[in-house]
Amino acid sequence: MVLSYAAPEKFRKELAETAKAIVAPGKGILAADESTGTIALLPINVENVEENRRVYRELLFTAGAELRHYLGGAILFEETLFQKTKDGKPFADVLREQGIIVGIKVDKGTVNLSGTDAETTTTGLDGLAERAQKYYEAGARFAKWRSVLKIGKGQPSPLAVLENANVLARYASICQANGLVPIVEPEILMDGEHDLETAVEATQTVLAAVYKALSDHKIFLEGTLLKPNMVCPGADCKIKYTPADIARATVTVLRRTVPAAVPGITFLSGGQSEEEATVHLNEMNRVPEVRPWALTFSYGRALQATVLKVWGGKHENIPAAQKALLVRAKANSEAAQGKYTGDAAGSGASESLYVKDYKY
Repeated sequence: MVLSYAAPEKFRKELAETAKAIVAPGKGILAADESTGTIALLPINVENVEENRRVYRELLFTAGAELRHYLGGAILFEETLFQKTKDGKPFADVLREQGIIVGIKVDKGTVNLSGTDAETTTTGLDGLAERAQKYYEAGARFAKWRSVLKIGKGQPSPLAVLENANVLARYASICQANGLVPIVEPEILMDGEHDLETAVEATQTVLAAVYKALSDHKIFLEGTLLKPNMVCPGADCKIKYTPADIARATVTVLRRTVPAAVPGITFLSGGQSEEEATVHLNEMNRVPEVRPWALTFSYGRALQATVLKVWGGKHENIPAAQKALLVRAKANSEAAQGKYTGDAAGSGASESLYVKDYKY
């Protein structure tokens, strides 16, 4: 039987191997793909110019030999993909030499979706094939595209669910046709007062629609990864839930919606504190249910918040900032194996990173 896929036969083996390597046991993703306009330099009183962004990304990618044990991949912004260390080595080479697979953010951000109450769709499909070819030639082997949905009165609406599912599927198809593993990211924001049961229903609806669209577009699932929100109550919910509650709810939704062919699920932190994101991931990997996919991390803020504060734009603070990154990366590596014991819960790690209607 001949199966038709969006991924050409010449890429399928590579796509499957890449996806599997990114989520190898104990490994996850450093999401260093903040745009030039949203990277958090100004809050630490560092001027947001290209050289400072370059210095900061070099700090991350050269944190130490241990980094290779915790990261399977790193997502870069386009600017970063073509930047170099102070010694002239391309960042893509720095990462590859550590066995860390290079990824690239390819969406162009969100715009309002007509016919809805301020819901959004994501732009960037125009010219994506050509960009994907360029990124592949520069060393990237996977990509990321973020769609954003909200929970509220009548939200996410059927139109927003359908539109974003189809956009994600089209993006995935273009990436696979050009040799890039697509990370599919349908993020449901934590904004609102909704309870955990409401989050379960919304996330289940969205993921079911996403995988229907991926099937319709003939996506080669073995060469994909999913980057969803953890199933959490709204940031303003008055009900208190335990990490075990969050873990059970999330794993239940995933078991109902995500095919076993998908190699891994790389969670976004979604505004949780560094420690919350680690603890919740750890609890998911302890849920006593069959989990056919790797459950790991693709964190931006939850890996970098302390790093940025410790660095503060000062050269003499770089070693301490790199140590802070290794501490959190190690903790999340352990959590991806259900082995985290809480030893990274230092000062600041429990500080909320929630930002309403977060953009990057």
